[in-house]
Amino acid sequence: MLSLSRKDVIKLAVLAAIVLTMPIWLAPFGAAYPGLMQKFVIYAIFAVGFNILFGLTGYLSFGHAAFLGVGSYTAVWSFKLLTMDIIPAMIFAIIFSGLFALVIGYFCLRRSGIYFSILTLAFAQMSYSLAYSVLTPITNGETGLLVARSDPRVIDGLLGADGMANGLPTPSLLGVSLSGYAGFYICAAFLIAAFFVSQKVFASPFGMALRGIKSNPTRMIYTGFNTKPYMLTAFVISGMFAGLAGGLLAVTDPIAGAERMKWTESGNVVLMTILGGVGTLFGPVVGAWLIKYFENIFSAINVNVLNDFFAVLPDGLQAVMVTILSKFTGEGWHLTLGLVFVLIVVFLPGGLVEGAERLIRRLRRSGRTAVKKKVVQQ
Repeated sequence: MLSLSRKDVIKLAVLAAIVLTMPIWLAPFGAAYPGLMQKFVIYAIFAVGFNILFGLTGYLSFGHAAFLGVGSYTAVWSFKLLTMDIIPAMIFAIIFSGLFALVIGYFCLRRSGIYFSILTLAFAQMSYSLAYSVLTPITNGETGLLVARSDPRVIDGLLGADGMANGLPTPSLLGVSLSGYAGFYICAAFLIAAFFVSQKVFASPFGMALRGIKSNPTRMIYTGFNTKPYMLTAFVISGMFAGLAGGLLAVTDPIAGAERMKWTESGNVVLMTILGGVGTLFGPVVGAWLIKYFENIFSAINVNVLNDFFAVLPDGLQAVMVTILSKFTGEGWHLTLGLVFVLIVVFLPGGLVEGAERLIRRLRRSGRTAVKKKVVQQ
């Protein structure tokens, strides 16, 4: 169960090394902040789970933010009712998101193609509306569900733990506060574990069956496969990953709001997966990091920053450069992201990771060709 091929072990080790050293290599990019790095790894988990559905089966869901929101609400209710320890919160977030995905998937998977995508979008928007206005006793509506001092927290009360820091309840793990870098490394450990599970799914007979369904579902049915249970299982697993990501977002900031269930969040995870590479192991991680970097760092580049950067240029040229680039930074960062997305789809349709793999293979072939020429000449 826990064994991996040598190639997968190397991939897992590389990912672990990259993730655990993020405070070092992100520093030159201005992104080595614990809160931001937590977002990087949490949304990477979200994208890795989405890739199990989209990458292996080809079924495009526009409603995965619903499971992200369910995970967040479940985790916050665990913090309010039981304990500020994250272990029960994560377990319940995964379970409830999986159950919700089971219900949604049962109905949505009755259709395929664009009809499946529209159904998932419809269910997600209904979930958003319910959380925003109808289920306010559970979700607290537009204000969001917050952790408060007056919450019962039964388990903390029985154990004599108050979960307070400076008067505010804070998430913890076995009594250790998860603020700052401690929170980041816990989220990083969850990402490594999620990547390992994804590797096992990709390499398993179950994963091979999903690839067969993506390639030719009709042929799979004719060979005796009942494809519906496989598809539903993939949908549920993907939803559980999203629930875990939502629960970890509540650990980062103990609040759950309906905005985490909006269609834009579902669109973001689609972009993350396509940018990085659909069906690849590293692709969703790279795509998530790229989009979150644009959203949090690139969007903070304003006119003053650009003026300082181009201060060495003559005044006229400086003004021109600042005027042009200011349209692509700050509030215009979506324009830059859109251009990047278009370029990748046109020139690297397999995503950044597949493009990098193709480049490496080409360089290796060129190296072997050069060696053969030298041998012939000698």
